[in-house]
Amino acid sequence: MADLKKELAKLGMENIVTLLNSGNVIFVSENKGITELEEQMSKHLEDVFGFFIPTIIRKSSMISDLLEVNPFKEVALAKDIRLYVSFLRKDIESNLQLPWASEDGSFKILGMKDKTIWSVLDLSVSKTPKGMGFLENYYGKDITTRNWNTIVRMGKKLDS
Repeated sequence: MADLKKELAKLGMENIVTLLNSGNVIFVSENKGITELEEQMSKHLEDVFGFFIPTIIRKSSMISDLLEVNPFKEVALAKDIRLYVSFLRKDIESNLQLPWASEDGSFKILGMKDKTIWSVLDLSVSKTPKGMGFLENYYGKDITTRNWNTIVRMGKKLDS
Protein backbone atom coordinates (compact mmCIF):
# COMPACT_ATOMS: atom_id res chain seq x y z
CA MET A 1 0.00 0.00 0.00
CA ALA A 2 2.93 2.35 0.63
CA ASP A 3 4.10 1.81 -2.97
CA LEU A 4 0.58 2.43 -4.25
CA LYS A 5 0.37 5.70 -2.32
CA LYS A 6 3.78 6.78 -3.65
CA GLU A 7 2.76 6.08 -7.25
CA LEU A 8 -0.58 7.88 -6.92
CA ALA A 9 1.24 10.90 -5.50
CA LYS A 10 3.38 10.93 -8.66
CA LEU A 11 0.13 11.33 -10.61
CA GLY A 12 -0.79 14.40 -8.58
CA MET A 13 -3.14 12.82 -6.05
CA GLU A 14 -3.15 14.38 -2.59
CA ASN A 15 -4.35 13.38 0.88
CA ILE A 16 -4.01 9.72 -0.11
CA VAL A 17 -5.44 7.19 2.34
CA THR A 18 -5.45 3.45 1.67
CA LEU A 19 -8.05 1.24 3.25
CA LEU A 20 -7.73 -2.39 4.33
CA ASN A 21 -4.73 -3.25 2.11
CA SER A 22 -7.24 -4.07 -0.61
CA GLY A 23 -6.67 -1.41 -3.21
CA ASN A 24 -9.35 0.89 -1.82
CA VAL A 25 -7.90 4.38 -1.93
CA ILE A 26 -9.29 7.74 -0.93
CA PHE A 27 -7.59 10.75 -2.48
CA VAL A 28 -8.04 14.30 -3.68
CA SER A 29 -7.37 15.17 -7.31
CA GLU A 30 -7.74 18.33 -9.34
CA ASN A 31 -8.48 16.15 -12.39
CA LYS A 32 -12.22 16.46 -13.06
CA GLY A 33 -12.46 13.72 -15.70
CA ILE A 34 -13.06 10.41 -13.95
CA THR A 35 -12.72 8.28 -17.10
CA GLU A 36 -9.42 9.93 -17.98
CA LEU A 37 -8.17 9.54 -14.43
CA GLU A 38 -9.14 5.85 -14.34
CA GLU A 39 -7.24 5.24 -17.58
CA GLN A 40 -4.22 7.28 -16.44
CA MET A 41 -4.05 5.43 -13.12
CA SER A 42 -4.44 1.97 -14.68
CA LYS A 43 -1.74 2.66 -17.27
CA HIS A 44 0.69 4.12 -14.75
CA LEU A 45 0.19 1.31 -12.23
CA GLU A 46 0.60 -1.33 -14.93
CA ASP A 47 3.84 0.31 -16.09
CA VAL A 48 5.17 0.41 -12.52
CA PHE A 49 3.96 -2.93 -11.14
CA GLY A 50 4.09 -4.97 -14.37
CA PHE A 51 0.47 -6.15 -14.56
CA PHE A 52 -2.89 -4.61 -15.41
CA ILE A 53 -4.62 -2.99 -12.45
CA PRO A 54 -8.16 -1.94 -13.30
CA THR A 55 -9.43 1.17 -11.55
CA ILE A 56 -12.96 2.31 -10.89
CA ILE A 57 -13.33 5.73 -9.29
CA ARG A 58 -16.27 7.18 -7.43
CA LYS A 59 -16.59 10.70 -6.06
CA SER A 60 -16.78 11.01 -2.29
CA SER A 61 -20.23 12.59 -2.62
CA MET A 62 -21.52 9.40 -4.24
CA ILE A 63 -20.23 7.28 -1.33
CA SER A 64 -21.73 9.73 1.18
CA ASP A 65 -25.08 9.70 -0.62
CA LEU A 66 -25.09 5.89 -0.70
CA LEU A 67 -24.41 5.74 3.03
CA GLU A 68 -27.14 8.26 3.73
CA VAL A 69 -29.71 6.33 1.68
CA ASN A 70 -28.52 2.93 3.00
CA PRO A 71 -30.05 0.58 0.43
CA PHE A 72 -29.87 -2.25 2.98
CA LYS A 73 -31.94 -0.69 5.75
CA GLU A 74 -34.84 -3.12 5.10
CA VAL A 75 -32.62 -6.23 5.05
CA ALA A 76 -32.89 -8.47 8.11
CA LEU A 77 -29.31 -9.08 9.19
CA ALA A 78 -28.05 -12.48 10.33
CA LYS A 79 -24.61 -14.08 10.55
CA ASP A 80 -24.86 -15.61 7.06
CA ILE A 81 -26.10 -12.47 5.30
CA ARG A 82 -23.58 -10.52 3.23
CA LEU A 83 -24.31 -7.06 1.90
CA TYR A 84 -22.47 -5.95 -1.24
CA VAL A 85 -22.06 -2.82 -3.31
CA SER A 86 -20.77 -3.27 -6.86
CA PHE A 87 -19.42 -0.48 -9.00
CA LEU A 88 -19.55 -0.61 -12.79
CA ARG A 89 -17.05 1.32 -14.87
CA LYS A 90 -19.63 2.05 -17.58
CA ASP A 91 -23.39 2.19 -17.82
CA ILE A 92 -24.60 -1.25 -18.86
CA GLU A 93 -27.96 -1.97 -20.40
CA SER A 94 -29.60 -4.96 -18.76
CA ASN A 95 -33.07 -6.40 -19.15
CA LEU A 96 -32.93 -7.71 -15.61
CA GLN A 97 -35.98 -6.62 -13.62
CA LEU A 98 -34.95 -5.34 -10.21
CA PRO A 99 -35.26 -6.40 -7.53
CA TRP A 100 -34.14 -9.83 -8.73
CA ALA A 101 -33.40 -13.11 -6.91
CA SER A 102 -31.60 -16.27 -7.96
CA GLU A 103 -33.72 -19.43 -8.23
CA ASP A 104 -32.59 -20.68 -4.83
CA GLY A 105 -33.00 -17.23 -3.25
CA SER A 106 -29.39 -17.15 -2.09
CA PHE A 107 -28.51 -14.03 -4.07
CA LYS A 108 -30.62 -10.93 -4.54
CA ILE A 109 -29.93 -7.79 -6.51
CA LEU A 110 -31.93 -5.15 -4.70
CA GLY A 111 -31.34 -2.22 -6.99
CA MET A 112 -29.08 -0.19 -9.22
CA LYS A 113 -28.44 3.51 -9.63
CA ASP A 114 -25.64 5.50 -11.24
CA LYS A 115 -23.47 2.49 -12.15
CA THR A 116 -23.84 1.17 -8.60
CA ILE A 117 -25.54 -2.12 -7.72
CA TRP A 118 -26.50 -3.28 -4.24
CA SER A 119 -27.01 -6.95 -3.54
CA VAL A 120 -27.43 -9.48 -0.75
CA LEU A 121 -25.91 -12.96 -0.48
CA ASP A 122 -27.34 -15.49 1.98
CA LEU A 123 -24.63 -18.02 2.77
CA SER A 124 -27.07 -20.17 4.75
CA VAL A 125 -28.69 -21.09 1.41
CA SER A 126 -25.56 -21.20 -0.72
CA LYS A 127 -22.21 -21.90 0.90
CA THR A 128 -20.34 -20.23 -1.98
CA PRO A 129 -20.31 -16.57 -3.00
CA LYS A 130 -21.66 -17.35 -6.47
CA GLY A 131 -23.46 -14.02 -6.54
CA MET A 132 -20.49 -12.34 -8.17
CA GLY A 133 -20.92 -14.71 -11.11
CA PHE A 134 -24.52 -13.58 -11.50
CA LEU A 135 -23.37 -9.95 -11.54
CA GLU A 136 -20.76 -10.67 -14.22
CA ASN A 137 -23.32 -12.55 -16.32
CA TYR A 138 -25.73 -9.62 -16.30
CA TYR A 139 -23.37 -6.64 -16.12
CA GLY A 140 -20.01 -7.85 -17.49
CA LYS A 141 -16.58 -8.19 -15.94
CA ASP A 142 -15.77 -4.48 -15.75
CA ILE A 143 -17.06 -4.38 -12.19
CA THR A 144 -15.71 -4.33 -8.66
CA THR A 145 -17.58 -5.37 -5.54
CA ARG A 146 -17.13 -4.31 -1.95
CA ASN A 147 -18.73 -5.51 1.25
CA TRP A 148 -21.05 -2.91 2.78
CA ASN A 149 -18.78 -2.78 5.85
CA THR A 150 -15.96 -1.57 3.60
CA ILE A 151 -18.19 1.18 2.22
CA VAL A 152 -19.06 2.21 5.79
CA ARG A 153 -15.32 2.35 6.64
CA MET A 154 -14.73 4.49 3.56
CA GLY A 155 -17.43 6.86 4.74
CA LYS A 156 -15.79 7.18 8.13
CA LYS A 157 -12.44 7.95 6.49
CA LEU A 158 -14.12 10.57 4.30
CA ASP A 159 -15.63 12.21 7.37
CA SER A 160 -12.31 12.39 9.22
